[in-house]
Amino acid sequence: MNFKTNLILTHSATLAMLQAAVKKAEALDQPQCVVIVDASGELLGEIRMTGAKFLSRKSALSKALTAASIRGPSSNVPEAVRPAISAATSGNVTGLAGGLPIIKDGVCVGGIGVGSGSGEQDIEVALAALEAVGAQVDFS
Repeated sequence: MNFKTNLILTHSATLAMLQAAVKKAEALDQPQCVVIVDASGELLGEIRMTGAKFLSRKSALSKALTAASIRGPSSNVPEAVRPAISAATSGNVTGLAGGLPIIKDGVCVGGIGVGSGSGEQDIEVALAALEAVGAQVDFS
């Protein structure tokens, strides 16, 4: 029987990511909702900054789940299938920008979703969180 040793996203890394995301969002003067999930989609941490749109928490969760599931940016979901996939997953998969996988040493350990700003702002905040824990930041 083969066993595989997996990297996991710890609570300490989750907290560091949330702190870095808030710091970046404050620097942008754009309150954000930030959601972090592990590789299986379990919620590890989240924050809705004062002034962030409360419904953006739902889109941030969908972005995080999408990124963890597809092991890539949520915006990689093809435009043509976005409505069908969203409907088939009760809105848990989205093609909106702002969801990035958390990849460390080539292993996807989770996903981060950010919402309440523009797509570009959401991505900037997510990237700051990834940088804080030394996770992959190049998804080209």
